[in-house]
Amino acid sequence: MIQVKEGPRLRAMAREMHTRFDTLMADRGNIYNEEGVLLSSSIPEFDVHIDFSVMDSSLFSKNIDTLSRCVSNLFMDKSPAQYKAEFVRAYNEEQKYYMLGHKLKYYQYEALRSFPIFNKGKGLGGFIEDSKEKRTMPFDLLAKRVIGEFRDSNITGLEAKYNKDLLGENGRRVVQKSTGNVWVPIEGSEVDPINGHDIVTTLDMDVQDVAEHALMSILEKYECQYGTCIVMEVKTGKIRTLVNLGRQKDGSYWEDFNYATMPTEPGSTFKMVTLLSLLNDKYINVDNNVDAEGGAIRFGNRVMRDSHLGLHVMPIWKAYAESSNAAMAKLAYQYYKDNPGKYVDHLMKLHLDRPSGIDLLGERRTVVTKPGSAQWSASSLPWMATGYGVMITPLHTCMLYNAVANGGKMMKPYLVSAIKEYGKEVKTFAPTEIEEVGDSTTIAQLQKCMRAVVTEGTAKGIASPYYTMAGKTGTAQVADKGIRYTDGVYQGSFVGFLPAEQPKYTICVVIRTKAHSREYYGGAIAAPVFRMVADKIFSENMGAWGAPLDSLAKNGTGIIPAKAATARNYGVMLSALNKQSKLPTENVNRMMDLKTDSNKHLAITPKKLYRNIMPDVTGMGVKDAVYILESSGLQVTVKGKGKVKEQSITPGTEIMKGQNITLQLS
Repeated sequence: MIQVKEGPRLRAMAREMHTRFDTLMADRGNIYNEEGVLLSSSIPEFDVHIDFSVMDSSLFSKNIDTLSRCVSNLFMDKSPAQYKAEFVRAYNEEQKYYMLGHKLKYYQYEALRSFPIFNKGKGLGGFIEDSKEKRTMPFDLLAKRVIGEFRDSNITGLEAKYNKDLLGENGRRVVQKSTGNVWVPIEGSEVDPINGHDIVTTLDMDVQDVAEHALMSILEKYECQYGTCIVMEVKTGKIRTLVNLGRQKDGSYWEDFNYATMPTEPGSTFKMVTLLSLLNDKYINVDNNVDAEGGAIRFGNRVMRDSHLGLHVMPIWKAYAESSNAAMAKLAYQYYKDNPGKYVDHLMKLHLDRPSGIDLLGERRTVVTKPGSAQWSASSLPWMATGYGVMITPLHTCMLYNAVANGGKMMKPYLVSAIKEYGKEVKTFAPTEIEEVGDSTTIAQLQKCMRAVVTEGTAKGIASPYYTMAGKTGTAQVADKGIRYTDGVYQGSFVGFLPAEQPKYTICVVIRTKAHSREYYGGAIAAPVFRMVADKIFSENMGAWGAPLDSLAKNGTGIIPAKAATARNYGVMLSALNKQSKLPTENVNRMMDLKTDSNKHLAITPKKLYRNIMPDVTGMGVKDAVYILESSGLQVTVKGKGKVKEQSITPGTEIMKGQNITLQLS
């Protein structure tokens, strides 16, 4: 009965007791940017337990002192004597699952398994490890919400959107129980895992860093509720920067929510949509006059007021630059009051009634009030013309202005440019044009209006002497999520592009204030963030336009704020910019300064080194830095690789010949 009838079932049970399938985990793919900088990766963490019941007494007594000393030196939290006392107690009690380390790093795990006793493995040394994968972000807070988190119960950002690509496929193998309860793999049973693909994002972490600090400084200064900053590449729609900072209960700020995809009433930045509609319908020219009637005009039983009263007859471009609510509402009402649906149709064509299409999950629905709906009233049209009665995301606002910067071509925003497998591209994402928002005449007039905002309008305080910009301020009273207009909460915004003549980047900044903040205008809280980010883009010469050296050379004499370089490197750079300069015939590898002479001509001269004064070598390559320091009589020690990040002697301090200095490279 046992052998014949029940035999197959019993033999299957026996196999199950002595064999099993083990899962071979696939490595989750990494996330990089286009420069190859690692943004998110997986590292192993280990929990280590010890089974003291399997240890031989002679092995234990012979090695316990050495083991205790090794563990003490590794963790540096207890003395060797304390560890020995704990180990002896656990051994005497024959503890089978003694916790030795929790969430240990790989080097700690490797060190432990090499120590005496533990190096005998699980069967004789009692060494039991439990490995887990931890997702880590080298830049910590930077772009944290965009890159996302990967946890068992919470996956966000790009980690969630591209989870299938990053995940890979697990493998498996058959293992068999051997002597001492040790499970041994059966040769030939392995099905290897397929590791996840790597994701390449469009983010620029240098600009992301500057944008975060710039936004943070304003948020902290005025105790704002939250803020977001978007940098979009004009020609492609690539998102180069996306910062989202929200105020926490303790007053700190954190990347807690993707505010760039949260719809709100945009306020005055929406006036561009009204102007675009009027121009596309050929109702106006921006040089035509409009009467703001002192900045207060009645529509039905409501009065539309400017934030600053006193504006009367002026060109439309001037009304836009001064952000006149009354003038813009008057124009919309004048031309669309008999057919408001025609105005709303323009909003539909601009894709304001649908998601932006960015490759992130969780983008919320926009709201566009339509004629005939229960929400539509006699005052809906003039108020919508100034940014109320419609709710769009900051990302939509950025797309609209980017389309104007791009000659009328609206680009789809995207964050991932490629998916790679072992360094080879398996899928690429190309720029996508989604709409033509206006003809060349319309776009030229809009750009004229936006340049006027910066040169003589509500944002003239942020103009730069070195490059041009164009844009629009926005200030909106907030009424959402239990907040009423009377609560005194505002949304300040600025969106624009640079340089104005040949736009390369569009920047959108949106900030929500606390109730009754002392500062809430977009020109005061959002425009400064735009300027700081724009300065970074300009100084890094992103987009490869020739403005930096050219503009600086035209603005008087003095040293140009350029990175330290050799005469040879300066010569190559100036040649690429079609600039002529007099190169030194000797010492072409010596560090030089780039100056402009009295005739505003570029000149390359040897970098001045002052005797017994410590020079600043940060940012230089190690070869150049060592040359300068040794020329000053210093003994140089170099740590790391890359360019000089820190120097142990502060620049400008006195030094002595033979003094030691340490350079920390990036």
